[in-house]
Amino acid sequence: MTPVHFSFTSAFILGLMGLTFHRTHLLSALLCLEGMMLSLFIALALWALQFEATSFSTAPLLLLAFSACEASTGLALLVATARTHGTDRLQNLNLLQC
Repeated sequence: MTPVHFSFTSAFILGLMGLTFHRTHLLSALLCLEGMMLSLFIALALWALQFEATSFSTAPLLLLAFSACEASTGLALLVATARTHGTDRLQNLNLLQC
């Protein structure tokens, strides 16, 4: 495994571990998701450049577009949660109670 592949793999795994183990605030969960998406974007872009596949060059841009939609949805949920509950702590959220 090259150092570049190791760095992207470790960045993705660190984001996943942060999402799994440090779920106190909604903002930290969103930041971990964005870190995972950024590592996936860079890995896909380098993979398309490495294999010189012109047909696969749109995949990183599609992933980036979906990542931007995910980020905007997450921030909208963060604002709505902060307005209704007064905090963004995940322990205070109950999906069964609206």
